[in-house]
Amino acid sequence: MFEIATHLALLLVLAAFVAGFVDAIAGGGGLITVPVLLLAGASPLEALATNKLQGSFGSGTAVLAYARAGQVRPREQIGMAAVSALAGAAGALVAHAVPAEALRLIMPVVLVGVALFFALKPGLTDEARAQRLGPVAFTFTAVPLTAGYDGFFGPGTGSFFMLAFVMLAGFGVLKATAHTKMLNFASNLGSLAVFAFSGATWWATGLAMALGQAAGAALGARLALRIGARLIKPLLVVTSTALALRLIWQALGS
Repeated sequence: MFEIATHLALLLVLAAFVAGFVDAIAGGGGLITVPVLLLAGASPLEALATNKLQGSFGSGTAVLAYARAGQVRPREQIGMAAVSALAGAAGALVAHAVPAEALRLIMPVVLVGVALFFALKPGLTDEARAQRLGPVAFTFTAVPLTAGYDGFFGPGTGSFFMLAFVMLAGFGVLKATAHTKMLNFASNLGSLAVFAFSGATWWATGLAMALGQAAGAALGARLALRIGARLIKPLLVVTSTALALRLIWQALGS
C-alpha cells in the first residue's frame, strides 16, 4: 500500500500531525517533515516532492480556519497568491536541476541555519508595526523570494512569510500568520505542480500524511487564535536543531 514499511508510514503521519500543528501557529512545519522523510529513506527529491503534497493540505486547512475566524479574506490575496504560486514552481524547477548528492549535503546545513535564525530572532508581538513596504512592492519582492525558496527547499517558509509581513508590511503576529497561510498554500501548489511530473512523489504515503497534516493544522489554527505563537518557538528550535544534527551525523557516517 505505502512506498515504505507500514510502521514507518504511520510514524510519518504522526510527524505530519505535529508539523501541521506547529506550522499553523508559527510556520516551519517542513522543518519536521522533510528531515523525517529523509530519515525514513526518501531521496532528497522524494522528500521535497512528498512534503509539498502533504503540506498543501495543511496550509489549505489553515487558510480555511483563519478565514472562518475573520482574520483573513483570501480573495484580497489573489494577486499575491498568483505570484507565490509561480515563484514556487520556479523554485521547484531549480531543485530538479541540483544533483541529489548536493541536495543531501545542503539540507542539513540549511536546517541548522534556519533553526539558529528562529532561536536568535527578536521577540514578536501581536501589535501592528510601521509599514516599510507598500502592497505592490511587497508582492514583487518579499513574496517571490520567499516562495522561490519554498519551491526549492521549503522548511521554514511559513515563518519567513510571517516575519516578512511583520517587519515589512507592519502586521501583528496573528494577522501576519493568518495572511501567511494563503501564500504558503499557493507556493505549495505551484511547486507541487512541478514535482507531480517528476515521478519522485510518494503519493500513498503523502496522502496519508496529508490527513495528519490537516488535522494538526486545524488544531493549531484554533490554538493560535487563542494564545498566539509564543509557545511554539522553543519547540520549533529544539526539534529542527535535533533533526538537522541527526542528518549531519547520518551523512558523516555514510
